[in-house]
Amino acid sequence: MPTFTDPFNQMTPKRTMTKRELVRALRADIAAEEDATSLYEAHVDATNDPLAKKVLQDIANEERVHVGELQRLISILLEDEDDWLAHGTAEVDEMAAEVAAEAGEA
Repeated sequence: MPTFTDPFNQMTPKRTMTKRELVRALRADIAAEEDATSLYEAHVDATNDPLAKKVLQDIANEERVHVGELQRLISILLEDEDDWLAHGTAEVDEMAAEVAAEAGEA
């Protein structure tokens, strides 16, 4: 299993994290949740056992919930986080509209 960068090397710090360190740790937590989701979904795709598929997909979906929880916490901690996320969403929406328009021209 991969190891993610942890500001305290998975040890309880001798001090409280700054907000910046906490957000960085939360982003690492999100990366770990995304990695776990990918791993469980790869297992789903690699088996024909219906029960294993059901359980593993349920676990993968729980990891996705964790991503949402962690991202929401970051959004609360950082006043500008939602603005940056909205900016990225708008950029992709613009590109999607361009691609749709190009497909309509073909």
